[in-house]
Amino acid sequence: MGSAMGEREHRRQRWAARGALAAVALAALLPLVSGGLKGLLLLLAGLVGLALTAAALWWVLSRRGPARMAAAVLAVVAPVGVITLFAAANLIWVVFASLLLWCLAVWSGRYALRSTGLRPTRVKEYRTPPPQRPFILLNPRSGGGKVEKFSLKEKAEELGAQVVLLDPDHHQDVTALAKAAVADGADLLGVAGGDGTQAMVAAVAAEHGLPFLVISAGTRNHFAMDLGLDRDDPSTCLDALTDGVELRVDLGFADGRPFVNNASFGVYGAVVQSPGYRDDKVGAALERLPELLTRQSGPRLTASADGTTIADPQAVLVSNNAYRMDDPFGFGRRERLNSGKLGVLAVRVDSAVEAAELLLSPRPEGLTVLTAQHVVVDADEPHLEVGLDGEALTLPAPVHCRIARRALRVRVPRNRPGVPEAPPRLDWRRLRKLAAAVGRTAAPARSRRSRRS
Repeated sequence: MGSAMGEREHRRQRWAARGALAAVALAALLPLVSGGLKGLLLLLAGLVGLALTAAALWWVLSRRGPARMAAAVLAVVAPVGVITLFAAANLIWVVFASLLLWCLAVWSGRYALRSTGLRPTRVKEYRTPPPQRPFILLNPRSGGGKVEKFSLKEKAEELGAQVVLLDPDHHQDVTALAKAAVADGADLLGVAGGDGTQAMVAAVAAEHGLPFLVISAGTRNHFAMDLGLDRDDPSTCLDALTDGVELRVDLGFADGRPFVNNASFGVYGAVVQSPGYRDDKVGAALERLPELLTRQSGPRLTASADGTTIADPQAVLVSNNAYRMDDPFGFGRRERLNSGKLGVLAVRVDSAVEAAELLLSPRPEGLTVLTAQHVVVDADEPHLEVGLDGEALTLPAPVHCRIARRALRVRVPRNRPGVPEAPPRLDWRRLRKLAAAVGRTAAPARSRRSRRS
């Protein structure tokens, strides 16, 4: 019976791969079959429209005044013009049909690859006793007042935690507060605040080998999201105090400064320094970007990642584990937080042509994506502006980034939403092999060995 079920599974896998390849072929051929030469010309017009849109967006970001306004108009007119051309030729249905076929191809291809049995490694959970003297810092301003909205102070104290409510009108050294709590006998450190505040407390917890509790009361909660916590109701994070498990995750450092998400250099690192950034992020970015993107201001960067040199990028993002870049539904998520590798994303775009290439080319020269254990970011100026988990800092150049593998014990609720399983990356070469496979040869060797064992 097991053999028959395995054969049916492999048959579904093969036909899913064949369906994906057939859908891709139909999506590409449909404009040509339906419109002939006209369809081919419209397809080329669509590609030109995409390139013009990308170039226009580059001009919007890198120009001021009338040039920016004209570029903004072009960014709208170009795609609208392409849609109008298809509609005039009575081929607008072809666009939607092709899009549906592409969606079918992606779904079928991922089903075929997912059914091979190759699953991402789940983060190991450790059962540990509940803390006896938990210490929690709460930032009342974080996330627009979530601490008060969800009664986090009262709920944490009911569970036996010592709670310190930060004073929003006076700066307080959260690192010093966390260290004082450790000296006073705290056996868990927790924080409800932004990612920058979480990183500072996390570093103290890692230094003393204590569990760390993340309460998802920040604005974006990137770290909480990748831990699988409930970002809609931060009070559920407190369940970890009574019914929790521990995860061992990595912690990033930039010249000794901890970060749980990322360190940004170049464009973003400069924009977050703007006085009005907190109140008007878009306005502050549009004000600084023209000079930064055209290299009229800001340092010239050089990044070195485990021997790979990245010359003169406008922006470098060093992350605590790599962000996913190949899937729009999982874009910006991290599949793992314990790989022991920094993610590196560097962008260099110096013209509208290169901006269009960044959008259209599958492997644009201006984009560098890799992983490394050690990253050095240098500049032609003595200091670098850095955005560290969204916080504005200035550090002496060069800045050395490293990762402490599984240095942080994060205590999370046993029952939590979890991180959605990332769909497999579409590998068309592998799909062709699966589609052409016969019988049980469609299954990967690893899967067959596991079945025999």
